[in-house]
Amino acid sequence: MKNDELADRSADQDRRFARAFALIEEAIARRAFPGAALAVTRGGELLAWQGFGRFTYEADSPAVQRETIWDLASLTKPLAAASMAMRLFDDGRLQLDRPVAEILPEFAEGAAPQGEWRRAVTVRMLLEHSSGLPAHRKLYLEATGREAMLAAARAVPLETEPGARTQYSDIGFIILGELLERIAGRALGEFCRSEFFRPLTLHLHYSPQAAERASVPPTAIDTLWRHRTVQGEVNDENASAMGGVAAHAGLFGDAHSVARFAECILRGGEGIFRPETVRLFTTRSGPGGERALGWDVPTFPSQSGSRFSPRSFGHLGYTGTSLWCDPERGLSVTLLTNRTWPDATNQAIKRLRPALHDWIVSALDNV
Repeated sequence: MKNDELADRSADQDRRFARAFALIEEAIARRAFPGAALAVTRGGELLAWQGFGRFTYEADSPAVQRETIWDLASLTKPLAAASMAMRLFDDGRLQLDRPVAEILPEFAEGAAPQGEWRRAVTVRMLLEHSSGLPAHRKLYLEATGREAMLAAARAVPLETEPGARTQYSDIGFIILGELLERIAGRALGEFCRSEFFRPLTLHLHYSPQAAERASVPPTAIDTLWRHRTVQGEVNDENASAMGGVAAHAGLFGDAHSVARFAECILRGGEGIFRPETVRLFTTRSGPGGERALGWDVPTFPSQSGSRFSPRSFGHLGYTGTSLWCDPERGLSVTLLTNRTWPDATNQAIKRLRPALHDWIVSALDNV
């Protein structure tokens, strides 16, 4: 086995993770989501990899396979954007405490009332969500085309003084993506593909090809903006208006690839990233230590449950995706769903995730 591969130890997954699998099946029966895929790794071994349910709630809908590709939503932030930042940091081209306006002068131009605040925003603040930018804004209703969307994002007013508090912000990551592309001189999607997705043999990519779209579970029936079923295209409207490639959303992939990426991070970067850089980006940061750099960390109550160690890190995705990693156990848990089908009002997944993670940890700790 190569060092960058996972040893498949999933043969007895039905026995070892019987309760965890049952929780997912019960959630499907309660219509928390129509389908799901789960992957569990520990110490370089793939302990579970399984698909559940169907693409939709219809009886004749395609069954989910363990290899099924999903809209990863905000898992794009750590898997793509933060990873690009880590690589540029390793190469000495990205300085975390450098003001954003030094790289993107447009960020502070034409914003005189907030000029001092905007000039104080650093790259680190974008990564740890402490820039003062708001969580979200429907830029797709204001602008058309990638360049216009980026300009609209740069013009969004700050809500608080930079560094004062943590506020999860898609807008901040849209700006981060443009900043990283300007430093690298390369597009986000192409950079990620050539620098880590391809070397790690991961089926992670932006914008599925037309022939692949029907094999991706749909995420929504959009009756307000696109007026069609959203399948095989990014669910996030801002990312869609940017052409499907963005730093905050747009990545697609299967559970095994997400788990394989998690193993790379848990093993200290495996030659893709420097171990000290991985530790820096996955360590609590910012006001109150509520985030890491491009990653989330457990805060009570956490969607990672009650058993993951305080050093754990992970992220959630709006469509019903999640990845949590515990470096003390060498453990990763990937759960991919389309809980937004047919609309995003269903929040039942929030009850499932903590219980699922607790049962998985319990199953492994009691071996």
